[in-house]
Amino acid sequence: MVMTVPAPFLNDYDYVVQALIIVPGVLGLLWSFLKYKAVDAIKVDGNTGGGAAQPLQSNVEKAAEMAKIAKTISDGAVSFLMAEYAYMAVYVVVFGIFLYFLTGGACAISFVTGSVTSILAGWIGMKIAVFTNVRTAHECWRSLGDGFKVAIDGGCVMGLSLVSIGVLMLFILIQVLQHFTDMKPKDWQQDMYESIAGYGLGGSSIALFGRVGGGIYTKAADVGADLSGKNDYGLEEDDYRNPACIADNVGDNVGDIAGMGADLFGSFAEATCAALVIIAATEDLAKYNCAVMYPILISSTGIVVGILTLILCAIIYPVKDMPDVEKALKGVLIVSTVLMSPVVTALSYYCLPHSFKMAGVDHEVQWYWCAISINLGLWSGLVIGVVTEYYTSHSYKPVREIAETQKQSAATGIIYGLALGYLSCIIPVLCLGLTILVSHMNAGMFGVALGALGMLGTMTMGLTIDAYGPISDNAGGIAEMAGLPETVRGLTDCLDAAGNTTAAIGKGFAIGSAALVSLALFGAFTTRAWPNETPNVNILDPWVFTGLLFGAMMPYAFAAWTMKSVGKAANDMVVECNRQFPEIFKGAAPDYARCIKISTDASLREMLAPGALVIFSPMIAGIGFGKNACAGLLTGALCSSVQLAISMSNTGGAWDNSKKYISAGGLGKEFVKGSEAHKNSVTGDTVGDPLKDTSGPALNIVMNLTAIISLVLGTVISNCSSPTGGPAPWDEKCSISPIFSLFGH
Repeated sequence: MVMTVPAPFLNDYDYVVQALIIVPGVLGLLWSFLKYKAVDAIKVDGNTGGGAAQPLQSNVEKAAEMAKIAKTISDGAVSFLMAEYAYMAVYVVVFGIFLYFLTGGACAISFVTGSVTSILAGWIGMKIAVFTNVRTAHECWRSLGDGFKVAIDGGCVMGLSLVSIGVLMLFILIQVLQHFTDMKPKDWQQDMYESIAGYGLGGSSIALFGRVGGGIYTKAADVGADLSGKNDYGLEEDDYRNPACIADNVGDNVGDIAGMGADLFGSFAEATCAALVIIAATEDLAKYNCAVMYPILISSTGIVVGILTLILCAIIYPVKDMPDVEKALKGVLIVSTVLMSPVVTALSYYCLPHSFKMAGVDHEVQWYWCAISINLGLWSGLVIGVVTEYYTSHSYKPVREIAETQKQSAATGIIYGLALGYLSCIIPVLCLGLTILVSHMNAGMFGVALGALGMLGTMTMGLTIDAYGPISDNAGGIAEMAGLPETVRGLTDCLDAAGNTTAAIGKGFAIGSAALVSLALFGAFTTRAWPNETPNVNILDPWVFTGLLFGAMMPYAFAAWTMKSVGKAANDMVVECNRQFPEIFKGAAPDYARCIKISTDASLREMLAPGALVIFSPMIAGIGFGKNACAGLLTGALCSSVQLAISMSNTGGAWDNSKKYISAGGLGKEFVKGSEAHKNSVTGDTVGDPLKDTSGPALNIVMNLTAIISLVLGTVISNCSSPTGGPAPWDEKCSISPIFSLFGH
């Protein structure tokens, strides 16, 4: 007797499924708008409260200077992004045409949609950040709690609006492809969701240029400002006389805000697309619309959880004193994770069949194993965040150990920092390994994709606290340049120190989720590259092992190019600053525009080679040398990137907070700014800048972009391979697509 598995509870309620996608998306945009209006209502007029009806004249003048500085930062950020987007537009058009001929119109449309959505996400983040920074500085003039609230409000506009736009755009794209394309009726659903993988490719491609270009920009300015201003002339971090200080503040917005926004949007799009491809290839799931929409529902309900988290944390974690800041930010992560756990469990119960068969899994998958996979990713993300905080916050032993060694020399601080970064890989990798092992054993590659979506389930809050960091950093710079009282700079430094930690936590989330996403995409790639057979990637195969070695090398080449780019641009910045300083100290005004141009030109020029490495490597490996070589390359890139990215990001974050710990008098008043220990910490911070803000975070995209390109071109790569997985003869490649015949026989 064959038992019939009952359909999912929501199978007969398509309108409920659609409402659970659309309503949270709209609610997230509405909440973002309300918070934007709340930030907009703050007037930068110099009124610091205290019962005075009118602000003092000196305060009015300082407020006017703050607004002027903020406008200069905003104009610089807009100028850079417009120049960068011009490069991106050319890439989107050219690569979109390439995809059209290789994979069809649906994939090309998805690619362009993902690219435009990613650009929009980065732009919105940048605009709200440059709008919020000056108001955060102004409110810190009143109190720490007021400044913190403004920074969080600005951050949540980015977090909620980005996820809302991503979810709604993907849902609209699915509806358009369902109703307005002429795919074959037999396989239309599988073909459609494989084409939708182009959405993830578009998001990840823009993230590559945003992360690399923005990272080079921000660190060229930051390192140049530190070397010329702090070390050579003993200036404060954001002294208005330093010509590079505006470029440094601009860089926080184009690198840490726009770049991170595009990065996490790319991870969200890729994880969702990987799950959709696997569902479409699973007959027991593809026949239920609620099961097909299940991956999108995880992200859409995360929007509502994010809003509830903000409301609860404002009550549970009020910020009154400096120690409250880190508690409140950590509370955002904890509360959102706790709230999200029952939500994803309920979604699994109501959207999935109670049991179903999947290719590559030798037993029936139970619905609760899917719920466990998501929760493993969700809680692994929290653990990675807590571990990252431990290794990068000056509230804990590791960073304080670095600070102690910097009493003696910069060299010992650098040695300790490198060791800290390597040690910080252990627990995150164990968490990722456990998540992958349990999820894959019980739900196959679908479980791994769900683990990635679980880690990204609290992305609204991850982006909120990540955007908070650069906003606070900019607020401190504006306070310094406008000549606000030292007490104000002390409060912004407090917000900024916590922001450095949250930025490191955000990078930890991004790296962890990228590892899971990359593996999920690899699984989806194997379903396309090995159609109608069980994928067999054998490490003893010479093509697999050759690809593995090359893939493991890629992150090092990528990191080397991006670090050298920062070094070259920083040298140019130092030369320019030193050229200006003699005149500035005689009374001349700093030429900020010249330094902004140096960073802009360098970042746009230097981002091309690393981008080409990531984009073309999987194409050359797969199309040129077969699917086995491509599979090896993806595996090597994943395993190598995740370790390198975690260690680089945490090492740089620890050096930065060690400097702030010493500056705040953590080692005693004899070791504050101007002391030898502080100079040593500045050296460590300067070395760590390209590690934590350029090369390290961009390695996420090395993992993801290589995998999503391989997935999108999976059928082409399969057709370009021999029956054993090696390279096919060139004559056979030319018969696949007219593009290959352009290169001759």
